[in-house]
Amino acid sequence: MSLASGPGRARTDTAHLPDDLRLYIDKHVMYIQSLDRRKDELEYWLTEHLRLSGLYWGLTALHLLGQPDALPRDEIIDFVISCMHDNGGFGAAPGHDAHMLYTVSGVQILAMLDAFEDFEQRVQDGKRKIGHFISNFQNRDTGTFAGDEWGETDTRFLYGALNALSLLGMLHLVDVTKAVEHVDSCANFDGGYGTGPGAESHAGQIFTCVGALTIAGRLDLVDRDKLGAWLSERQLPNGGLNGRPEKLEDVCYSWWVVSSLAMIGRLHWIDKEKLATFILRCQDPELGGIADRPGDMVDVFHTVFGIAGLSLIGYPGLQEVDPVYCMPKSITQRILAG
Repeated sequence: MSLASGPGRARTDTAHLPDDLRLYIDKHVMYIQSLDRRKDELEYWLTEHLRLSGLYWGLTALHLLGQPDALPRDEIIDFVISCMHDNGGFGAAPGHDAHMLYTVSGVQILAMLDAFEDFEQRVQDGKRKIGHFISNFQNRDTGTFAGDEWGETDTRFLYGALNALSLLGMLHLVDVTKAVEHVDSCANFDGGYGTGPGAESHAGQIFTCVGALTIAGRLDLVDRDKLGAWLSERQLPNGGLNGRPEKLEDVCYSWWVVSSLAMIGRLHWIDKEKLATFILRCQDPELGGIADRPGDMVDVFHTVFGIAGLSLIGYPGLQEVDPVYCMPKSITQRILAG
């Protein structure tokens, strides 16, 4: 599984789209299944640094499409374990350095496959090792989290830490109160959040901050109307959403923006029908996959976030996605219920 784009391309002849524009579920399933069979393409190897996340994106899309068994479970577990280091962290592929983001992807994959018991049988104290790898990256004075041993901090890593630890039942390993204080310090006058205090509001970072606050049970800190207004202004006349003012629309913001709106109860502040039409126009109806916008090459990243966005707005035929975890809600409810 990789981020390899193509071979398909989203349609450009949008003026001639069929009246029954729909989600091509079977095509998208076949597209995702094909990703690991394209090893003769240069781009497959150029995207090795995204392999584990690519597997998470593809697996999530398949679950939301109602095809959770479309990829071989045992082979996926084997690959996830092959990416794990002795310190409990995961790299993007075997031999790659451990990083917070890929560790989160590894945990989410194991959760979706209901494979924590299998994992523990094969990796002694595996969950504990993951928990300590993640918790060791928290700065106990500031509440921030680094992504790896080199020390870069970002609200993405903080959210990822709370995401994975909550799925593992190990939030007690970190100082959640300090983490919440840091997120709150990243709030801007416009209601949004950035990568750190004083950084520009960005839809992707808003998702990480609102998601972290949701996991921590502190959505009371969010100015929901102000943030909801900023997020709803991301919708452009063609129905697509952008990540910041004056930027182009992009299918991936169908997730970052809409999930944040869902978490704060302001999902009704955008035009869902126009958004659905925009996402559907970014499909390749012949080879499957979804692109960032009509006419561009498809890839698994935009495929999963397009499908997840459609799920959030209630598009028929899809499994319900959890706006906090970007996983099927049925799975997160089961895990978090204990």
